[in-house]
Amino acid sequence: MNKRLDRRRFTASMAVLSVAAATLLSGCGKVPDTIKIGVAQPLSGPMAALGQDLLNGVNLAVDELNKGGYTVDGKRVTLEVVAVDDKADAATGKAVAQQLVDAGVVAVIGHLNSGVSIEAAPIYAAKDIAQIAISTNPKFTQLGLNSTFRMVASDTQQARAIGSFAATQLSASHYAVLDDGTPYGKGLTDGAAAQLKAENKEVVVRKSFDDKTVEFDALAGELKAARVEVIVSTLNDFQALALLKALQKVGHTQVKLLGGDSVKTTDMAKGAGLIEGLYATSPVVEAKEFTNGKPFLKKYIDAYQKPSTYGGHYSYDSTYVLTAAMQKAKSADPKDIIKAMRTINGYAPVIGTMSWDEKGEQRYSTVGVYELRGGAWELRMNSDRW
Repeated sequence: MNKRLDRRRFTASMAVLSVAAATLLSGCGKVPDTIKIGVAQPLSGPMAALGQDLLNGVNLAVDELNKGGYTVDGKRVTLEVVAVDDKADAATGKAVAQQLVDAGVVAVIGHLNSGVSIEAAPIYAAKDIAQIAISTNPKFTQLGLNSTFRMVASDTQQARAIGSFAATQLSASHYAVLDDGTPYGKGLTDGAAAQLKAENKEVVVRKSFDDKTVEFDALAGELKAARVEVIVSTLNDFQALALLKALQKVGHTQVKLLGGDSVKTTDMAKGAGLIEGLYATSPVVEAKEFTNGKPFLKKYIDAYQKPSTYGGHYSYDSTYVLTAAMQKAKSADPKDIIKAMRTINGYAPVIGTMSWDEKGEQRYSTVGVYELRGGAWELRMNSDRW
């Protein structure tokens, strides 16, 4: 009897141990010792400075998290950044996306360019790998993929901001809407024109050019004849400067120009004083405009000996929210991470919070409006309620 009883106890004990071991092994399978985060940005060519800034933001966050003893489901893990250069090229973007998938990354912070993000998105989606992009083209989140997340406002929101600000803050009777012929530029101005119409404002001149045109004498005469008071434009900075000089020639300088990101440059300072006012909008609100921006900028300069030049604070915040999603999921499995990101209202150290809707759009994304004053761009207002 005793032997039989002992045998039963032994068998029962072994069963409990087997279940415990299986549970432990299952947990270890979901949480490896090292978790790889992919970063795909243009790290060479004309846009390298912007891409490097986004990579720096991720690296800064990962260094802090590793030093702070980052854990997932109670297990201490090491975060590793796997960075690739997409060269701001769609074909290259697809190739490096596959490289990241093959490297075993659990999520990707990329890409900068909308065309690259859109082409790479199905590659990440096929493996349920979350893709957090700073790209602004609405098509990115309209692909019907569960894995796409945008870290800033889309072109649709920026277009509303342009039209709304032009209508309410630069109130005028006659508007002109000009674009550079690119899908990005034309899309923004079409949206802005629609917003102006919705606010009962009259667009008396609507023109498209290519992105190289600098001869605007005829246009300046047309704007003067139409008594245009506000120009909404997605022309590049060098084109806008050429237009301002043409307006000076015909003596039509009592006019304001409101542009997109393409005029929010240091070169546009050359246009200060040529017309009544210069304004620009951007979905990438500068770090210094946020309450917690100053500490971030100090840490950034300490780490890289130069200031952040673009969206490093957004990629920094995205990394923190991504890693919080892993902790919420208690897993490093890409499918679990996506599920957690769909429901998280994550703490973002600089901008405050990041939360996505069912399409992967930021719920509280802001668009800033800047005015050129004293040769520098100063924030006039920003809002997530355009």
